[in-house]
Parts: sequence; structure tokens; C-alpha cells
Amino acid sequence: MKEHRNIAIIPARSGSKGLKDKNIRTFNGKPLLAYSIEAAQDSGKFDEVFVSTDSENYADIGRKYGAHVPFLRSPELSTDTASSWDVVKDVLTKFKNGNIQFDTIALLQPTSPLRTSQDIVNAFRIMHDKKANAVVSICEVDHSPLWCNTLPEDGSLVGFLPTELVTKTRQKLDTYYRINGAIYLVNVGYLFSSQTIYDSRCYAYKMEKRHSIDIDDLVDFQIAEMIDKLSIQYTM
Repeated sequence: MKEHRNIAIIPARSGSKGLKDKNIRTFNGKPLLAYSIEAAQDSGKFDEVFVSTDSENYADIGRKYGAHVPFLRSPELSTDTASSWDVVKDVLTKFKNGNIQFDTIALLQPTSPLRTSQDIVNAFRIMHDKKANAVVSICEVDHSPLWCNTLPEDGSLVGFLPTELVTKTRQKLDTYYRINGAIYLVNVGYLFSSQTIYDSRCYAYKMEKRHSIDIDDLVDFQIAEMIDKLSIQYTM
């Protein structure tokens, strides 16, 4: 069996409900999907850059930007309830049945167009240095969850915040992070043998907030486009 080291899998189904055809919507002159393909290619880390899609149109766009799309995703794995990891495992199994297997998989969602090739390289470096089974990208949250609570029907804020929190300045609060959805880097053997990737051998890669926008709706899309345009201007 022919062994390849790393595969990037970019999931791009065609049935987006929040924003129609989100994954191929034109983003500063290119389909959104193209940004993840190019980041994967430019990182120099992958033997295979694969687009998982249920649409021949999406597949053609992926191929135009240099991705490999030898087969389409099944209808069963193209619903909005299908797990990304089930999609990943299906792709890896199909390659294995074709006598090709991989050591490491990177799940790169096309809804993170501001993720850079250097972010991918940095995640691989953490995986190597930590001898990790998995690396997942995170970013600092905009607002601490400590300032959040449920609200009674009358809207009263009595007891909304603990007394000790009210007296603290923002600078003295603990820093909280969220998974930003941009990079999931996982050892293939570990993926198939474990119930979850989040264990003691899974480590975080802290990404800059400006690289971390995950596009879900039109507002996210417009904000990401604006940040991208500003970044381009600053580098010219």
C-alpha cells in the first residue's frame, strides 16, 4: 500500500442554509473555497489537498484552484446533520480502498478564509514538538463568559454577576479561549481508534483573532471581507 504523509480535507457541501452557496460565494474576487485550498498548498505540508463535496459544480471549482476531487460525497453524508468526522473517515477509507493511506489529516473548513498557510505550518510544528495526537486551533474570546448569566422574565439584574466579579477590572480576569474551527490536525490512527480527539495528547494552537472569523451568515462574510481587504492594503 502506498503511504502518503499528510492530507488536507476541505469539506464543502452545497446545501448551506444560513447563506446560500456560502462555500463558493465570491470573496474578494475568488470563491470562498479557494482560500483554504491555497492556504493548504502554500503551507507545503500536504501530499494531498482534497475537497469533499456533493456537488459537481463545487468539485470543478475545487479542481480549478488545484485541489483533488476524484469522487463526490454520498447523499447520506451531505445533510446538515452529518458529522464532519464521519465525512473525514469516509474520505480516508475510500483512499485506503484505493491503496493509499495517510499518517495525518488536517480538516480545513472553507468558512475560515483568513486562516493562513503559516497558521497551518505553526499547527504542524506544535504537533511535532509536543508529539501530539491532535492539534486544534483556538482564539481568545471577545468577551469573558464570566460576564454572562441567564435572565429572569422580569429582566432583573439582581445577582446577575457575583459580587467578587463586579469589583474586578477586565485586566484581572482569566483569559478564555474558544475553538475557532479553522484547523483540526489529527493523527489518522488515533482518529479511528478514539472516541474523541480532545484528550491529554490534544494541544491548542492559538491563532490571531483576525485570522479566526468563522463565516456562518452574511454579516460574518462581510466582516471577513473587510478584514481581508485591510490586510491586503497593509501589506502592499
